[in-house]
Amino acid sequence: MIRTEYLHQIMTAFKVTPIVALLGPRQCGKTTLAKQYVAREEVQEENYFDLEDPDDLVRLENPKLTLSGLTNLIILDEIQRLPEIFPLLRVLVDNKKLNQKYLILGSASRELIQQSSETLAGRISYIEITPFSFSEVHDLEQLWLRGGFPRSYLAQDEQISFSWRKEYISTFLEKDIQMMGIQVSPQNLRRFWMMLVHFHGNIFNASEIARSLNISHPTARNYLDILAHTFMIRELKPWFENISKRQVKSPKVYFRDSGVMHTLMGIKNKKDLTTHTKLGASWEGFALEEIIRYIKPDPLDCYFWSTQADAELDLLILKDGKKLGFEFKYSDMPRMTKSMHIALEDLKLDQLTIIYPGSKKYSPQEKVFVWGFEDYLKQKDI
Repeated sequence: MIRTEYLHQIMTAFKVTPIVALLGPRQCGKTTLAKQYVAREEVQEENYFDLEDPDDLVRLENPKLTLSGLTNLIILDEIQRLPEIFPLLRVLVDNKKLNQKYLILGSASRELIQQSSETLAGRISYIEITPFSFSEVHDLEQLWLRGGFPRSYLAQDEQISFSWRKEYISTFLEKDIQMMGIQVSPQNLRRFWMMLVHFHGNIFNASEIARSLNISHPTARNYLDILAHTFMIRELKPWFENISKRQVKSPKVYFRDSGVMHTLMGIKNKKDLTTHTKLGASWEGFALEEIIRYIKPDPLDCYFWSTQADAELDLLILKDGKKLGFEFKYSDMPRMTKSMHIALEDLKLDQLTIIYPGSKKYSPQEKVFVWGFEDYLKQKDI
């Protein structure tokens, strides 16, 4: 599958900076995407470095000597394995005689690869690569059940898809985390991850989880950071409005891939999903993630809002100077609630959109729109 939109983003980013970083979870298609871009650029084979390949690591034992002998586009895959190379990249791209640009791929967030943002300020652009989204595959039901990881989504049947995700989770816990230099017990992190299934779409209560797992509060917080920085969990920050009401200060947590969540829940097929007690929560989290991917805001401009008096808003996106509010309702015909009225007024929303799994579109009042989920994602203009 040619991921045209991402290829366009890469080309646009290189017009701005000489280094472009593709960041996203393991197995989401970063390497395939890089090879698609390379095919357009006709890059020489020696310009590609896989930092999980021992042979390529040997080639980079003297990185300045090796890289300064190359020209044009150079690819460094799994860059989190060699973060100490960032200061050298700054020197190399600043040397105009070398005529170099770098496409670097990483399975950890910008925050986890801190050296890049500090050392390469003004020289690097970041593009977050996600697993498949609806705009790429156009099958909402299969995407919800299997998630968007290419090998899961494209598997021949549900059993193969489930087996792949089960193996993916084990490899992530037992190998990938350690390869990123994160020292943590795979068993404890798995237990924590499974516990988050019960908090999906809810306020993260570190103390409650810590007590349940017999771990410390800081350890629970650290585990959440690990899963958030490796793109497994979305930590949605609370929005604070200048009002007199007491507002919730803890984040909400969502699984970023519905297929991974379903695997941890033991959901293998559509029947398992439709009869599960977490059906509504699963759909609402899946819809929230797809809406964020569709609107493409800066990740730092996504929030939720809640007060101690139970007024809340599932998702608040700041984009182009506007406050866009979203509510997700797994129901046949959602209606305006008191909470929605409060959010609309207190947050001074420019628009409130209620997303549900139906097909009718209507406006119960000014600035409020009810949209069927799939129809909303098919809009050409927001």
